[in-house]
Amino acid sequence: MNAPTEPPNRASYDLEKQVGFMLRLASQRHGLIFQKHAPDNLTPTQFSTLIRLSELGDVSQNHLGRTAAMDVATVKGVVDRLRSKGLVASRPDQVDKRRSVISLTDKGHAMVGALETIGHQITQDTLAPLTAREQRTLVGLLAKIA
Repeated sequence: MNAPTEPPNRASYDLEKQVGFMLRLASQRHGLIFQKHAPDNLTPTQFSTLIRLSELGDVSQNHLGRTAAMDVATVKGVVDRLRSKGLVASRPDQVDKRRSVISLTDKGHAMVGALETIGHQITQDTLAPLTAREQRTLVGLLAKIA
């Protein structure tokens, strides 16, 4: 039987200074802020999907997933949930019947204007502890690693 190993030198690894840990904490804080503002129990992914649809117009489900940073399985579930809320509709593509075309419903279009306002508030609340200069720096740095 192997002898127990000594724990690593604790001074060499400070969890609170690790990028992944800090990003997770920031993400959790942002998630709480998001949920405080989000209408109709939307998730951040559903929110992004609705905004992306408003930008793109009618679009294939696969293209929607790619532009909203979702894999094939995720986009299907998100679209299904948004459809059950009456916010999006899907129909077969006229050219390729294997593809689904996703579009905003009237209810979805009506919600997008509010989502844009809410999105600005969520961002403002998330970045509130930072100065304006720090906010610009953070957003710029996140864009570099995203």
